[in-house]
Amino acid sequence: MNRRDVLMQLLGLAAGGVLPVSLMDAALAADDAPGKGQPFTREGLRETAQRLAQEPYVAPSDARPPWLAAMDYDDYQALNQFRVDQGLWAGGELPFQARFFHLGLYFHHPVSLYEVVNGLARPIRFTPELFNYGPRVKAKIPDQVGDLGFAGFRVNHRDDWDRDVFSFLGASYFRAVGGSKQYGLSARGLAIDTGMDRPEEFPAFRAFWLERPAVEAATLTIHALLDSPGITGAYTVRVRPGATTVMEVETALFPRRAIDRLGIAPMTSMFQCGENDRRVADDFRPEIHDSDGLALWTGTGEWIWRPLLNPHYVRVNSFVDDNPRGFGLLQRDREFDHYQDDGAFYSKRPSLWVEPLGSWGKGMVQLVELPTADETLDNMVAFWNPAEPAQPGRELNFNYRLYWGEQPPVRPTVAEVVATRIGMGGVPGQKPLVPMRKFVIDFAGGRLDQLAKDTKVTMVVTASRGEIQDVAARPILESNRWRGHFDLSTGGRLPVDLRGYLRDAEGALSETWIYQWSPPPDSGT
Repeated sequence: MNRRDVLMQLLGLAAGGVLPVSLMDAALAADDAPGKGQPFTREGLRETAQRLAQEPYVAPSDARPPWLAAMDYDDYQALNQFRVDQGLWAGGELPFQARFFHLGLYFHHPVSLYEVVNGLARPIRFTPELFNYGPRVKAKIPDQVGDLGFAGFRVNHRDDWDRDVFSFLGASYFRAVGGSKQYGLSARGLAIDTGMDRPEEFPAFRAFWLERPAVEAATLTIHALLDSPGITGAYTVRVRPGATTVMEVETALFPRRAIDRLGIAPMTSMFQCGENDRRVADDFRPEIHDSDGLALWTGTGEWIWRPLLNPHYVRVNSFVDDNPRGFGLLQRDREFDHYQDDGAFYSKRPSLWVEPLGSWGKGMVQLVELPTADETLDNMVAFWNPAEPAQPGRELNFNYRLYWGEQPPVRPTVAEVVATRIGMGGVPGQKPLVPMRKFVIDFAGGRLDQLAKDTKVTMVVTASRGEIQDVAARPILESNRWRGHFDLSTGGRLPVDLRGYLRDAEGALSETWIYQWSPPPDSGT
């Protein structure tokens, strides 16, 4: 079973079900008082999550009736056609509209949805009339469908009623777009035991409260209850759409048990092949990825760029830090010619940047890379793992901002890595030096843009093992880029950790390039 199979299973098996009976009483009371609603506050949600953590976990069961469970992928597409005129806040003057996903296929359990108006929460009810059921499935649907509930929701903004701004669907997954209106990588509410030698736990958002926006509101506020065998949580997410969509996230987390690897602000992306990794690139498209690198802005102010790789085996890289200033999975390469895909539009996929708010203390940014031969598989995961383990009975608070767009809100003042290429060692056009490998890294920006072509620039490179040879740096003719390159000779099959940057007489010219080279399993290098 591959990761996407596991993920899709969990999107169904863990995607939020209704609240446990012991905590549903207040919510259900709203049904007894139509039009009145029940009081809702963020503090009340926090207290609910805290109480829930003291109770045994109640796993939701499959809520699909047999006729719905029997539908295949094409059936679900014909089924899941929400009527946009029936969306929450549709037809009025409000700046946002919410539309809902049908239960079915990978999504087996409904989430509880509420609208909050003036501090009162009212349930959002499912009816079949909210959907345009296509001819393919109409005959399969009984006359009496009942209240199935919804699998999740998506939100549109008055700037473009046709294309989403963001959506929440499956487990604790959500995603957003920037100015390109193109979906790409996903965020998650929380990650547990990702990349370990045991099954990953997928927490789920089990209920959402959507606050009705004011007529001139620039942001939309959403509250959510998170639940899993290991932890519960109360979330508040404030979304401001734009060329860069910004989400401010507040969390209150309550562990049910000790958690070895807690992933804060996790994000999930896809990398199949790029200019640095072409071993599975038997495709007319030169590059296939949602993100091409992990960017880090450390607590000490250092900027680090780690190109992504499609590995031969599961790999976990850890970057220890103290109060990180930011990190994210970015899509730096924006050239259409580098992808040649006018369907998936990988050149328009958003980057995602995390800005921690307050003190996060000591811990590490962890990057989990899984092998894939399929671009439909999300095989990249990055998150913050606090140094202090999560323990039951202790509340954890991590607040942060998420930036979805072409560029992160902050960038290095020094040059950035714009390309990483790897090939046979030695001099091009001459007999290759096997098993030596050549690494070529292109930089642009910062002081490099003002340097004369004859400026003495040095490539500084270190390796955890092996021998580095023929290190050089030079300007790339007819461009404002500079290129650093070197050859690496190693023995054995253990990974090699590489680190490099450009400098001149005045100091560092670039961010730090970090790479982990793993000799192929059938190689003696």
